[in-house]
Amino acid sequence: MIDIHHHLLPGLDDGSDSMETSVEMARLAVAEGITHIVCTPHANNYYTFDPEANAAKADELRERLAAESLPLTLGLGCDFHLSFDNIQLALTDSKRFSINGLGYLLVELPDFGLPPGLTETYFQLRLAGMTPVLTHPERNPTLQKDSSRMIDWLRGGMLVQVTADALTGHKGKRAQQMAFELLDKRWVHFLASDAHNLGSRPPRMREAHDLVAKKYGADYARSLCVTNPLAVFQGKSFTVEDQPRGLVEEQKDPTLWQRFTARLHHR
Repeated sequence: MIDIHHHLLPGLDDGSDSMETSVEMARLAVAEGITHIVCTPHANNYYTFDPEANAAKADELRERLAAESLPLTLGLGCDFHLSFDNIQLALTDSKRFSINGLGYLLVELPDFGLPPGLTETYFQLRLAGMTPVLTHPERNPTLQKDSSRMIDWLRGGMLVQVTADALTGHKGKRAQQMAFELLDKRWVHFLASDAHNLGSRPPRMREAHDLVAKKYGADYARSLCVTNPLAVFQGKSFTVEDQPRGLVEEQKDPTLWQRFTARLHHR
């Protein structure tokens, strides 16, 4: 499995607190069947996001993993918060924040509420050559109350990542319920661990993968945990396993953003 959202690099944010912790998190990930991890430190007002320092830490961790004979391929990205400064930097340098510098961008919403102008922001990111991947919408209270807020974003080409632990109930009943609602609609493109530590938020994906396989079929589970995230890791496009529901039949006249992203998809 490929985990595109993982706070594995030590000492950068509220994720791993040491190199030893990172090695043990990697060991747990390998035991889960994870073969690739995108290291995604926060890029927000609380933590300094330094691509060069992150790359150096990733290289150091790769050396440790090799010494421990842990077969894990590491990539780099970030947990992108929609601050004004972040958005402006991303628009001028699409490689800075995206996964392996190849265009897919993990976007995290605030814990409460939604920033104004989100649809326009996603449009600008797409125009600059990035594909936004919305992280764990099932944990956002505003979207829990009204998931239809996501419809225009999805129509415009935004992708969705659900946290594996939410699906298995570790993030509460409402998050679990919404995770299944999103899966029922086929609005989910990726499962990821969003791992932060060895205790409360370890790198778990296998149980969630198996739940999806049992309820929705092995092909959908593989697309969420292997096929789609591997394409993201490599900066490639991919075809969704099953078309999302509740989008096309409700479509009226397409917006400017939808017309633009439709042209992007056909390039």
